[in-house]
Formats: sequence, structure tokens, C-alpha cells
Amino acid sequence: MADDLITMVTTDHRELQRLFDMMKSDRSSRPLALPLAVAMLEAHSEAEEDRVYPAVAREAGEKEEAEHAAEEHHEAESLGKHLLEMDWESEEFDRALEQWIGAVQHHMQEEENDILPALREAVDSDRLRELGLQFATRRSRKLTGEPLKAAGGDGQTGTEGRTRAELYDKAKELGVEGRSSMSKDELAEEVSKAEGNG
Repeated sequence: MADDLITMVTTDHRELQRLFDMMKSDRSSRPLALPLAVAMLEAHSEAEEDRVYPAVAREAGEKEEAEHAAEEHHEAESLGKHLLEMDWESEEFDRALEQWIGAVQHHMQEEENDILPALREAVDSDRLRELGLQFATRRSRKLTGEPLKAAGGDGQTGTEGRTRAELYDKAKELGVEGRSSMSKDELAEEVSKAEGNG
């Protein structure tokens, strides 16, 4: 099914791979392909961390895999943002590009070989379609810059307006346990508690 989560995630992976291949084979494509790949990876990662990984942790019992995958996302996002600041014609860029592509490919392979099959086994096709819709909605909002409305609209002062990635980094700094498998709302709640606002 084209609307299920697994198809959507693997379609994104194939598109990222196409952009990687383009940048490696045609240097002139880099000024356009690199920002696109970085933005796409960031939207893909945030959608997975916000919608997919909590389901993987709870419904497929793969909490450690979900946490590991989230850590890999943050590493890959950091490497990608660093590339945006470099001279795309330099040898240093070539090395950094190879490192980034290798990290993302490793992550995609782990997802396709471990995480997604575990989720497919744990939930039915209706749930996969529901997760697919949530993933696609979250991903497209990130890509288009449409602001996300806070669930419940309770307006937590210390966490309002922060992205999931920002909340994750703050939770890591505050030592919040299980942060990688939390949704954005759960992270906001835990960060707020840890900061003494909750």
C-alpha cells in the first residue's frame, strides 16, 4: 500500500539515496541537492521521532532500537548542517559528504532491516496506514514551515514554540530518561517538569 508508513519511509530513503548519488557524481548539483537533502532528512527524522519511534518503542517493544535510531538522526542532522557551511568544491567537503552519506545509509539500512520489520509484525495494516498519515502530515508541515499547533493547547511556558529536536536536546541536557522514544508532547512535559515549570 502506498499510504502505509513503511512504504512512505522507504520512499523517502530512495529519494535521499538519489540525491546522494547525484551529489557524488555531479558536483554542480550540490548547491541545489545538498540543501534539499538536508531539509528532507530533517523533516523525515522529526516525523519519525515524533510519530514513528514512540509506536516502535511501545507497540513493537523496540525501545532500545528507537533510542539508537534517534541518536543516529541527531548525528546525521549535525553532519548535514555542517556541510551546508562548507565550500562544496573542496576536498574537505568531499570527505565530509562521504562521512554524512555513510552515516545516513547505515541508519536507513538499520531501519529497513530491523525497525520497520518489527513494526510491521507488531501492528496491523490499518495501524500502519494511520502511522503513515501521521508521518506524512508531520513531515510535510516541517518541510513547508507550517506551524504545528500544540496538542491540547495548554501553552507550557518553558517549552512552547520549541521543535522536537530542541526539546530532545534539552531533555538530554537535563538527563531525562527514555527521551528518544517520547513524542514531542511527552518531551515538552518532561522538560517542563525537569525545569521546574510543571
